[in-house]
Amino acid sequence: MQDRKSYLEALFRAAIKSADPVNAIPQHLPPRPEGRVVVVGSGKASARMAEVVEQVWGPVEGLVITRYGYARPTQQIRIVEAAHPVPDRAGLEATQQMFDLLSSCGRGDTVLALMSGGASALLSCPSAGMTLADEQELHQALLSSGAPISTMNLIRKHFSGVKGGQLAAAAYPAEVIGLLISDVPGDDPGEIGSGPTVGEDRPASAACAAAQQIGLGALIERLGGAQASTVVPTQDPRLSTTTNRIIAAPMQALEAAASAAGRSVRLEILGDALEGEAAELARAQVALAKTRQKTLGKDETLLLLSGGECTVSGRGSGVGGPNAEFALSAAIALGDHTGIAILAGDTDGVDGAAEVAGTFVDGTTLARAKAASLDPEEALRTHDSHSFFAQLGDQILTGPTLTNVNDFRAILIEGGEVL
Repeated sequence: MQDRKSYLEALFRAAIKSADPVNAIPQHLPPRPEGRVVVVGSGKASARMAEVVEQVWGPVEGLVITRYGYARPTQQIRIVEAAHPVPDRAGLEATQQMFDLLSSCGRGDTVLALMSGGASALLSCPSAGMTLADEQELHQALLSSGAPISTMNLIRKHFSGVKGGQLAAAAYPAEVIGLLISDVPGDDPGEIGSGPTVGEDRPASAACAAAQQIGLGALIERLGGAQASTVVPTQDPRLSTTTNRIIAAPMQALEAAASAAGRSVRLEILGDALEGEAAELARAQVALAKTRQKTLGKDETLLLLSGGECTVSGRGSGVGGPNAEFALSAAIALGDHTGIAILAGDTDGVDGAAEVAGTFVDGTTLARAKAASLDPEEALRTHDSHSFFAQLGDQILTGPTLTNVNDFRAILIEGGEVL
């Protein structure tokens, strides 16, 4: 296989295509209900979802909040762009307008809620007593904590007036139909965008305890402590008229990549819910790849696929993201080892805060870095992986993909003589 980068990038794009709302929405959208229909939504895929809804249903009133650069042309649904991964005033004001729209809904009306990853930041409604600046500080601290997404979402839900079922509750007694694109390990609907249409039964005390465990106790105390503002699904009738359905998820993206791999390649899907520090996971997967390589014959090729959500603890002084950090750590672990090539990317086209989907590495990466006077260990220490790979020309650039089913990792392993 001559061009490993192009091959792995083709698999990555096949994974992205499988989660495009153009393919997912028509399969799950019910016939247009009688009476008034209102569309709301948030997330990196939400504008694309709204666009497809109108292609199927025709013009419909509504409001959707998506990331800057992710807007799509719609007939009647209003698209607002806001900041991600840290909220801004545009998101704050649009969220209030969304609540105003939902407050006008009543019995007999139908609300279609289109939610995808990114909604945690794009839907901005600080808890009572908090300001936008407080919410921004909390989000930034959580992003730097290295905590699992479930921990971050638990805390965010109890410092928000929109997450944890509160958006759906605002539409009661209208019927709410939630269509969700999953970007979270385990595909728990309550974790997608921090569950604005899904209740949360864990109390505020659990959020405070979680914050203490990840070193944010002082910040939580300064913000006045978590609020018991989430909607408990088993106790609150305001969720009795809400149903939620996942229409695209990480595993289907991995399966699409597997289908595109070709029959001559052996396949092993390691899972769609892998979590942990990006650098540590990379070292573990490189070690696994080297072990698997020893079992291959000269003309055999094995492809390892995995998804999930890596984390990066600490801010550092550079520009990085979990997928680029995974790749950088993998390159260091590979050294000049031959026969193994790796691609790591985020299916939303944005790895961390950089407009870069991911990157490619193999056994030549470190030698090329040395020739360019780049220090991979220093780049890893300062979390400057994007700057490192930009100078090598190995970044994967997709632009806005208009979907989001989390991280994608592919490791191509070729048998034969290994140096």
